[in-house]
Amino acid sequence: MAQKARKDQARSNAAALNNLHIGSAAVNGLFILFHYFFKTRSLFWWFLVSIPGFACQFTLERTGRPRYDPASGAVRSSGEDLAAQGLTEYMFDVIWVTWATVVLVIFFGNWFWLTWVLVPAFGAYKGFGLMGAAKQLGALNGMATGGEGAVPVGNRKQRRAA
Repeated sequence: MAQKARKDQARSNAAALNNLHIGSAAVNGLFILFHYFFKTRSLFWWFLVSIPGFACQFTLERTGRPRYDPASGAVRSSGEDLAAQGLTEYMFDVIWVTWATVVLVIFFGNWFWLTWVLVPAFGAYKGFGLMGAAKQLGALNGMATGGEGAVPVGNRKQRRAA
C-alpha cells in the first residue's frame, strides 16, 4: 500500500514538474521572440525578475523530482510533495507572478516590470503578520510565567494562601 502511494506521488510530482518546465519555456521563449522580432523590451529587467523564478524552479526540481532505481526501475524516492502547503506553495506563487509579469510586459510595455514588486510586498505583509503573532505569543507567555498583570495559577485556595 505504501509503495502505491509513493508511485502516485512520484507520478504527480513528475507531471507537475514537466508542466512547470513547459510553461516556463513557453513564457520565456515568447518573451525572447517578442523582444527580437516585434518590440524591444528590457532584457536586463527580464533577467533580473526571472532569477527568483528560476531559483524556485531549480529548488522544486531538486526536491520534488522522483528518483528511480536504474536496474529495476522501481521508485527509490518519490521526492517532496509538490502539492504541500507552505514554502512549496509560495515558490509556485513566485513562479506564477513572474510569468504574469513577463506576459504583461510583452503586451503592455516595460513599466509592467513593477508588477513583480507584489512578491516582496506580500512577503513583507506575511512577515509583519508573523511578528505580530510572535508578540502576542510572548505576551501570553509572560502572563503565564508570572509577569506583570499575570493571573495566578492554581485553585482559589492556593491563590489566597499566596
